[in-house]
Amino acid sequence: MTLDTGIFQQLEDTIARVVRERWVPAEDHVEETGEVPENIINEMKELGLFGLTVPEEYGGLGLNTEEEARLMFEVGRAAPAFRSVFGTTIGIGSQGLVMDGTEEQKQKYLPQLAAGDIIGSFCLTEPNAGSDAKAVQTTAILDGNEYVLNGTKRYITNAPRAGLYTVYARTNPNDKNASGVSAILVEAGTDGMTTGKTDKKMGQKGTLTSDVIFENCRVPATQLLGHEEGMGFKTAMKVLDRGRLHLAAACVGMARRLIDDSLAYAMERKQFGKPISDFQLIQAMLADSETELYAAQTMTLDACRRRDAGENTARVAACAKYYATEMVGRVADRAVQIHGGAGYIAEYKVERFYRDVRLFRLYEGTSQIQQLIIARDMIKNAH
Repeated sequence: MTLDTGIFQQLEDTIARVVRERWVPAEDHVEETGEVPENIINEMKELGLFGLTVPEEYGGLGLNTEEEARLMFEVGRAAPAFRSVFGTTIGIGSQGLVMDGTEEQKQKYLPQLAAGDIIGSFCLTEPNAGSDAKAVQTTAILDGNEYVLNGTKRYITNAPRAGLYTVYARTNPNDKNASGVSAILVEAGTDGMTTGKTDKKMGQKGTLTSDVIFENCRVPATQLLGHEEGMGFKTAMKVLDRGRLHLAAACVGMARRLIDDSLAYAMERKQFGKPISDFQLIQAMLADSETELYAAQTMTLDACRRRDAGENTARVAACAKYYATEMVGRVADRAVQIHGGAGYIAEYKVERFYRDVRLFRLYEGTSQIQQLIIARDMIKNAH
């Protein structure tokens, strides 16, 4: 769906204002406590942020990919913890249901996800299965009319606060290929499922991740996502294609924040009797950052429009994710350099973002995995 232009502009403006007036002032609180304030989460629900990509018939706004990206340009200007509260739900936490769920599953869960009554979580990575997602060892064995899950998932975003987990598990342990993997919907509180201690990370305070452990966890067979076993890996790849564009857009927003903060500092900070923004080497760093941001934004929007037009966007989504996540790392590095010694001091926040952006090159497919996706698609289509 595409929203009416005027309505979408109003939503975009509202989110930009909320980010500026509510989220950015709360960044220090999140950094100190590791928690996003509950009143801000409630405001997110009231704004409909948990339902941005859920179809209208299930209580969401049903935004297309370009509209989602444009909103992430604004959301990305705040510390990434704010995006993570609802970002996983509107992305990899719900899109498997939207794309491949049965009608009964959609009716049961999507309205709750869209309202923010439950938060979605995507459980693919394991201690021995990261970039090699086909190496999933968690099992879900059918026993009568129930699946019995055993295994551990690792670094799962929002696991400590989620209400619904889409778990990728091997339903056919004799099939070691992707065709042996299915997606199972597991509700929080199910016997045999526990979450580990919240991970202590290099950055992204307030973005909660932990292990999810299954020990003879039984769920009804109707919790198999979709109509047949063995489709989980295909679902995961489709979900990640859209998720990569979401992340690329968030990186564009974060780069915009870093550049704006760096420019403001450079125009205010004086050395040798004038603002450091007057010095050509500072100008070069600002110009390089602005140029790379423009390229990433253009790539992301192009890939989103292609996806909305029905094209297969696996390659261009990988290109956008790869470039945008690497780009924001370079922009953050230059931002620290422009700030000089102040860039290494916590109160200026630049060092915080420097640590925060490092994660984007790792999750939902490392930069190296994006390179493989791109090159393999090039080779396949050259024949």
